[in-house]
Amino acid sequence: MASMALRRLAPLVLALALVAVACSDDGGPGTTTGPLLPGDPEALPAFDLASYDALLSELRGTPVLVNVWASWCGPCEQEAPHLAAANEEYGDRVQFLGVDILDERDAARRFMHEYGWTYPSVYDLNGAIRDGLGLLGQPVTLFYDASGELVTTWTGALTEQALDENLRLIAD
Repeated sequence: MASMALRRLAPLVLALALVAVACSDDGGPGTTTGPLLPGDPEALPAFDLASYDALLSELRGTPVLVNVWASWCGPCEQEAPHLAAANEEYGDRVQFLGVDILDERDAARRFMHEYGWTYPSVYDLNGAIRDGLGLLGQPVTLFYDASGELVTTWTGALTEQALDENLRLIAD
């Protein structure tokens, strides 16, 4: 009699377990629910290529600048002040987003603080986003128009002039 009751409960227990797993959030890449854009610039949530693509879809309707960077990257240090200044100027018209790759979160947060970045970055521990986009090295900056189309890509450290010229392509 007890074994019969267990057999009847087994499918229910299995179904509940599957629902619990499907609804859980382990904090890993691609498990974020709700709006994907981090509200706290220093949150550095883990992202993979799928969550990055989902975020870009979520941001359609707004031009987006995506900068792939790392705290240990010399050219990233060269362009960091230009990005901070451009975000101050264009931040109400263009969504700035960093993709921190192959880095440590604490070092990345120090870098962001040092250069005064007030826009969010996502954390890509293994460089999967950069690699999935077919990009080589860092920094690389991608400029998307409001429809989500990639307008141009800049490889290497952005100069102030190059940054402004490319931002005008998507913001105006």
